[in-house]
Parts: sequence; structure tokens; C-alpha cells
Amino acid sequence: MEGARQVGKTWLVRELGANEFENYIELNFEKETALRSLFELDFNLERIFLAISAFSGKTIVPGKTLVFFDEIQWAPRGLLALKYFENDAKDLHVVAAGSLLGVIDHKGDSFPVGKISFLKIYPMNYAEFLLALGKNKLYEILRSCDWQLINVFGNQYENILRQYFFVGGMPEAVQKFIDTGDYTKVRKIQRELVKSFKRDFSKHPPSEVISRIHLVWDSIPAHLSKENKKFIYSAVRTGARAKDFETAIQWLKDAGIIYKLTRVSAGESPLKGFENESDFKIFVVDIGILGAMCSLNQRTLIDGTNFYKQYKGALTEQFVMQELAYHMDEEDMSVHYWSPDTGIAELDFVLEYNAIIAPLEAKAQLNLKAKSLKSFCHRYKTSYVFRTSLSPYRKNERITDIPLYAVSNILKIMSEDPQSDADKAAQANI
Repeated sequence: MEGARQVGKTWLVRELGANEFENYIELNFEKETALRSLFELDFNLERIFLAISAFSGKTIVPGKTLVFFDEIQWAPRGLLALKYFENDAKDLHVVAAGSLLGVIDHKGDSFPVGKISFLKIYPMNYAEFLLALGKNKLYEILRSCDWQLINVFGNQYENILRQYFFVGGMPEAVQKFIDTGDYTKVRKIQRELVKSFKRDFSKHPPSEVISRIHLVWDSIPAHLSKENKKFIYSAVRTGARAKDFETAIQWLKDAGIIYKLTRVSAGESPLKGFENESDFKIFVVDIGILGAMCSLNQRTLIDGTNFYKQYKGALTEQFVMQELAYHMDEEDMSVHYWSPDTGIAELDFVLEYNAIIAPLEAKAQLNLKAKSLKSFCHRYKTSYVFRTSLSPYRKNERITDIPLYAVSNILKIMSEDPQSDADKAAQANI
């Protein structure tokens, strides 16, 4: 299980162990330093089972016991050991997790390709936030893509979206909001999470990269506050170049703390063939964390007319990126932003799913002008053209408008609602 710190990996495994197994054994290699050498001598499973049983006081029963290796990146050869569990103890259920699996380098270890199944855990998305609040019926309606019903309850969805923009999807922050409804207490938790991320910056990367990681992380709010949100190295440090910060950015990405959205110069499949990795935007793992980093206050986000006044574009694009990222691994979808080499336009998002290209423009308010979207569609024939804002759902011969709170339904639309040839022809004349 992969995912950023505090997204709920440990809680999920504990729930699985408690509800589905007779026996549950948890070993945390970050806390239990004496266990870190468990796999260093050899991979003799009899010896390893004996050590695990002695430490936990529980007997391992294949088929009935779940063994959880938490923060496994702290145990040298720990990931490699999973190969031998898979080969020689197929009846034993093993889960490994770590906040920084992607950034810990155990030199000399080979990775057990084909022996491990990966599951990436994200902060709660908007739909899961509805469930956490007990809004089960609203959740069911949202997921049904019954747009007439969704529009009926639009005000409720929008009010909860305001809450989500502040609270975000980190489980501890969501639980505090459910328990107290106190935004001040929620923000306190978010600030502590930011501090825990920054502590990781100081503990794990190579020493020569630490200061640069901090500089990149601290620059994210300033980058996102601009109309052009492209990452500019000189905005991090005067005179900086790509080679100065590439490693720091990659570290943050591998740690699951940021999303990196790269530019494509064309809208044709496969998008990867038109990717320019030197041009990109950076978003953080959670919209609530971004709000804490920007010190956005409750009134700005929750109170009616001030909802989008500060960082309106940043919050909207952050939200859409977070909703789309949730599907990227599971659905084999790629997401980029588009700008032609001439630089005369820029489109917030371009999706590729099942070899279908779909442009998506994200609007913070009800303003439905879409110059960049039109520019894209004049250049490339696409089956789907999407725009998301606070406007209700509507579909015409040119554009499908999707409410911001329902943007995660885009893949379902692309899978289940193919457009007619007439619709496609109309898109070419947008």
C-alpha cells in the first residue's frame, strides 16, 4: 500500500485484520527499531515466522492470519522479502505499507517485480467526503449520473463542496470536522500534517537535496496563485535552473506529496508522444493541506460571496486535479495540460482514456467563456468536450458542462455515454 503520510493506510489494514481474519499481527519498523534487521541475515521463513510470533505473542496460522508490515521502508531487504512470502508461504496474507516507499533507497536490493500487487491510497475525494458526513443518498445520486436529480440537489452539493475546499480529504481532519464542526480545530490538524511532511524532508532525502525540497514545497502557493500556474524555477530561487531542483521535485512526487501535471503540445493520441516534461504545474496531495499552506481562512472559503475571491483558480484546479488523480492508476487514464508551442492559449486539463482524448476547462465561477477550450477544439477533433464550473449539468451540441462537484463522473460519461456522429461533427465546428 502506497500513499502520503496520514492518508489512512494503517487504519484500513487494521480494519481489514479485525473484520476479516481470526488473527492480526502488526509490525511497525519505524517504531520497533530492533525489528529492522529481521530480513538482513536471510529469508528463512521458519526463522522469520518464529521472530514475528515471539514479538507479537501470536501464532501465525496460514489462511487465518493477516501480517502487516507497516513503514516497511525502514527494514533493509524488507520489500525483497515479500518475494519469498509469495513463493513459499502462499496461504499467508501479507500487507506492507509505507509513507515513503517511493523514496527510500536500499542499495543492492532487487525489487520483486511480479510478486507484489500495489494499491495506492489517496485522501478522501468529494464523493467519499459525502459518505463520511453521512450523506449517503446524496452520494448515491451523485454516482448515478442522473443529472436531473443531481441538478435538483445542486445547492446542497455546492454547500458541501465549500466545506470540502476547507477541510479536504485527510482522514484526521475530516474526522475532527465530523466530531466538532470546528474549522479552527481542523486547520490546526492540517498545520500539524504540513509540519510532519516537512519533518520527513529533513530525515530521509540526501542531505544536499533537503534545502531544495523545502524551497520547492514553500513555493507552491505562490506558483498556484498566479494566472499562469506553470512552475518557474527562478521563482523558487533567483537564477535557478532545472538541474538545481529536478531531484527535489522528483523526491516530493515519489513521496506522494505532490502531483506533477506536465504539458502536451498537441491533442492527439497518444498524448505521451507530445509531452514536454520541462513544462509542468505542481499541485499538493490535498486541497485542505493547500489551504493551510496558503493560510486561507474559514470566511474566505465558507461564506457565500467570498468563496472564490482568494486563490479561486488555484483551488479549483487543485480540486479537479485531486479528483482526476484518484482515477489515474485504477482506470489507466493520463492527465496533462495543453498549450501549443506558440503559447497563445492554455487549457487546464486534457484527458486520455481508452485512446479517447477529452479536453476539460475548469472554471471557478459561473463564467462560461472558454477561449482556450475553443482554440483546442478548432485544432483537434474530439469526441468529448468538457467544462466544469458551478454551473449545473447541461449538454449541447458543442460542450458538456459538468458541475464542479461532479467532475469525477467524467470517466463514467466517456465509458457509458458515447456521442453520436452528429455530435462529433458539431464538435469540429465549435
